Amino acid sequence: MKSKTSNFKNKNIYIIGGSGLIGSEITKIFSKTDGNVFVLDLKKSKKLNNYKYKFIKFDCTKLNLIKKNLDLIFKKNGYPTHMINASYPRTKDWGKNNFSEISLSSLKKNIDHHLISFVWISKIFADIFVKNKVKDASIVLLASIYGNKGQDLSIYKKTNMRENATYSIIKGGIVNYVRQMASYYGKFGVRINSVSPGGLEGVDSQTNTLQNSIFKKNYVNKVPLKRFANPQDVSSSVLFLSSENSSYITGINLFVDGGISII
Repeated sequence: MKSKTSNFKNKNIYIIGGSGLIGSEITKIFSKTDGNVFVLDLKKSKKLNNYKYKFIKFDCTKLNLIKKNLDLIFKKNGYPTHMINASYPRTKDWGKNNFSEISLSSLKKNIDHHLISFVWISKIFADIFVKNKVKDASIVLLASIYGNKGQDLSIYKKTNMRENATYSIIKGGIVNYVRQMASYYGKFGVRINSVSPGGLEGVDSQTNTLQNSIFKKNYVNKVPLKRFANPQDVSSSVLFLSSENSSYITGINLFVDGGISII
C-alpha cells in the first residue's frame, strides 16, 4: 500500500526558513513528494540546487510587512495548504544573550524577530486555511528541548559556550502557543504541532564557531542514544506531522532528542 506521506498532490507547502541548516533538509524531503514546495527565506541555499522548489525572498523580522507580503505571495503562487516554520532569526549580539551580558534592547528585538514572527505568521496561515476551507491543513513550528527544560550548564564547563536566556523564552512560548492554536483552530480542521530537536552537531549558533570537543563529549554522555541529532532526524518528523499519517494528531510537541529530555 502506498504510504500517505506521499499524498501531497496538489498541495502547496510553504517552508519559512527553508534554506537554513534544518530548513534545507525539510525542503529536500518535501521536494521528493508530489507537492508544490515554496521556500521563503533571505537567501537561497546551494545545498538545494538539485531539488525541486521555488525560492521566494522573505524577511520574517519586518513584522509590519508580513501580512502584506504573504498576501502578495499567495496571490502570485497559490494559497497554502501546509506551512512549516524553521526560521531562526537573531540579532548580531545573539551570543551575548546570557544572563551576564544581555541587554533589554537585544532581549526585545530577539523576541520580536523570533517568537512574535512565529506567532504572527502562523496565525496568518491558519486564518487563510479557515477562509479557504482547506482540508488536511497543517502547521508545524520548530521549537527546542530548551522550550521545555532548563539548559544543563554542566555540559558547558571548560568551553566558551554559555546559557542563553532569550532562547528558552522564545522556544517555550512557541511550544505553548502551539497548544493554544490547536485548541482554537481544531474546530476548523486545522492541525498545529511543534517539533523540539535536541542538540545538532556542528557550529554553535551563539558564537558561530565549531562546537568545542569537550562540549560534544559532555552532551553525548547525557543522551541515552549517545549521539547528536542530525537535520534528517528532524525533517522526517516534520514530514510525518504534516502528512495524513498524523491526521488525528494536533497540539503536540514532538521531541527529537535521543531521549535527553526524559532524564
